[in-house]
Amino acid sequence: MHNESTNLSARLLATENISVVRASTVTASFDIKSRVLTLPMWKDMTPEIEDMLVGHEVGHALYTGEKYMDPIIENPRMKSYLNVLEDVRIEKLIKRKYPGLRKRMSDGYKQLNEKDFFGIADQDLSKILLIDRINLWFKVGFSAGITFTDQEKQFVVRAEKTETSEEVIQLAKDIFK
Repeated sequence: MHNESTNLSARLLATENISVVRASTVTASFDIKSRVLTLPMWKDMTPEIEDMLVGHEVGHALYTGEKYMDPIIENPRMKSYLNVLEDVRIEKLIKRKYPGLRKRMSDGYKQLNEKDFFGIADQDLSKILLIDRINLWFKVGFSAGITFTDQEKQFVVRAEKTETSEEVIQLAKDIFK
């Protein structure tokens, strides 16, 4: 029964009749062309994590357009940069549209971090790529111990301010350089 209500919630939040499927996958995803939201079947899925995943993927349903893929076609190495920065943008926009998701998403990310989902428990975070630290900063927050140089902080601020796909694409190119 919970699956059915989650599926309905996803459709309502997306404001369209998207397809919701559950599969043996590593994480959730949204196919912007076929309009399919895929949720993983984790044995330890909590309601907070599921709500966070639905909120995040519905953000893609509402705000990620197909032109977002153009730079990836030109340079496949840009994919992770674009994914991280688009995630920052769409999560900001979905929380703005549905403020009630803020706490659920924060709690979901906190639980994932406590389970070391991001694989950072034994890592020297100062040695990981800037784009990965930006990802962790916006998902887990300062509690993960993420730090940035003054030059890097400029990219973090720009990521926080992105509103359009064009801004995400330009920022991804700038960080990639």
